[in-house]
Amino acid sequence: MEYLTFFVDLVLHVDRHLAELLAAHGNWIYAILFLIVFCETGLVVMPFLPGDSLLFVAGALAAGGGMDPGILIGVLFAAAALGDSVNYAIGRRFGGRISQWPDSRFFNRRALDKTHDFYQRHGGKTIVIARFMPLIRTFAPFVAGMATMEYRRFLAFNVAGAALWVGPLVLAGYWFGNLPVIKNNLTLVILGIVALSLMPLFIGWLRHRGEASRVRA
Repeated sequence: MEYLTFFVDLVLHVDRHLAELLAAHGNWIYAILFLIVFCETGLVVMPFLPGDSLLFVAGALAAGGGMDPGILIGVLFAAAALGDSVNYAIGRRFGGRISQWPDSRFFNRRALDKTHDFYQRHGGKTIVIARFMPLIRTFAPFVAGMATMEYRRFLAFNVAGAALWVGPLVLAGYWFGNLPVIKNNLTLVILGIVALSLMPLFIGWLRHRGEASRVRA
């Protein structure tokens, strides 16, 4: 229960947590953000960390003068690309063993299975598409490694996906995050970002249920 409470608080109040970290650690915030994004994309046991909302709020803080937007985008892009590369290497080396782990508090077996099915349908494009899908984002490079995708091909999708994910979300926060209507309703905006990012998973679930119903009929 404590983990769930922490996760909900982290997602809903990522603006407050980041502002506190920035005030307490100054330029070390770049290293902290690098570590969060790297772990969320690079370690299959860390899919609960905030992603899309974190990038948006970081951009908003940069607009307020707390960070340089160019450095911020560069740091987060490097974290996202390096995280996926490490995750790919883990999947390639240890995927067979890890894929046998049972579902637990620290390992989301169902998310791994969904990502594997998604990869089977979309191939390399999964690496780009998954950037905008929580949970799937963390498991996609792992599955690519487990499926022994050629690394040069994976790297191209990885770099493209990291750029398309980090740049627009940070810039959206930088341009719009400090508008009064956004700033005064930031929790609702964060919830909206989370809901939009979960929408593809929800649509996939509905399709799966529809297909299962047709098979039973």
